[in-house]
Amino acid sequence: MPEMGERDHPEIREAVRRLCERFPGSYWRELDRQRAYPTEFVRALTEAGWLAALIPEDYGGAGLGLSAACAILEEIHAAGCNAAACHAQMYTMGTLLRHGSAAQKRRWLPEIAAGRIRLQAFGVSEPTSGTDTTALRTTARRTARGWVVHGQKIWTSRAEHSDLLLLLARTTPREAVQKRTEGLSVFLVDLREARGRGLEIRPIRTMMNHATTELFMDGLELPEDALVGEEGKGFRYILSGMNAERILIAAECLGDGRWFLDKAVAYAKERIVFGRPIGQNQGIQFPLARAYAQLRAAALVVREAARLFEAGQDPGPEANMAKLLAADASWAAAEACLQTHGGFGFAEEYDVERKWREARLYQVAPISTNLILAYLGEHVLGLPRSY
Repeated sequence: MPEMGERDHPEIREAVRRLCERFPGSYWRELDRQRAYPTEFVRALTEAGWLAALIPEDYGGAGLGLSAACAILEEIHAAGCNAAACHAQMYTMGTLLRHGSAAQKRRWLPEIAAGRIRLQAFGVSEPTSGTDTTALRTTARRTARGWVVHGQKIWTSRAEHSDLLLLLARTTPREAVQKRTEGLSVFLVDLREARGRGLEIRPIRTMMNHATTELFMDGLELPEDALVGEEGKGFRYILSGMNAERILIAAECLGDGRWFLDKAVAYAKERIVFGRPIGQNQGIQFPLARAYAQLRAAALVVREAARLFEAGQDPGPEANMAKLLAADASWAAAEACLQTHGGFGFAEEYDVERKWREARLYQVAPISTNLILAYLGEHVLGLPRSY
């Protein structure tokens, strides 16, 4: 397939591609059957330093910008691998870096950068509130020794494979604050100490191998220094990291789209039906061509969003549009790829059905398409708030 526009960070991309060659489709298919975590893959990325890309050099990381992190994740997915097992470390650590105390950063960031500690879990969503984060019911109450937490979280991915958890909880009752976004706080939870001591983790089986869980907290005790930043400012802290998250996920979608198109184009050229390659038929050719155009356009918005983020600007519209457009382009490519393969697309050995299941997620998470449209309608177009 032709290059996706200007290819930034070519050395990083080539190195990531070489690493991913060690983890072919057979590796992922076996994990998928067993619903197992890709421990070896995550270890390889960690040892190569890719998961510490955004951690400053002062703390042992690479000190790279968001565009470099996008390149890493895009190439992982373009190679047929899946970074969902570890990508959270790239954006969750931003909350610690921007809002954590000097002591917290000295204690945790070097350990995360070295791969001795994993910060992979992010506890925000709840069964009763969903995307309405300000309506969450998990509470953290001050005690003489620190904090005690009660509540439940859902869709907390990688909690079973993480050492640390970023947790959002209400520290001031909703009825006692002027704005519903006030009174929420962020905590850094050491899962190694919390499990079995007020915290229970239950896996959720999903249509793809995503290692997601729900958390139950009943009297979970946390030390005073588990609080990140100021009490009651947690919603703002979480929001500040969401632009990075959406841009990085959009980069993964670009990689998926490239994988689907490469796979479909190669198959359409070699598959002969009625004496001619099926790629000669416009019913096959046109959906692939349209998906390619969508992918090229999405790539431009993703790169612009990353550029604005690195420049210290607030790329809210661009980050949301990047996620929306890249997820749509990836899904268009997934559908075209599956249709191109016909019945073989449903066979495990082709990897298409596995990647198809994985790509479907990004229409829903980490932020649903409808919420992005609502954001653009209100904050960009100036329309009345819809929710």
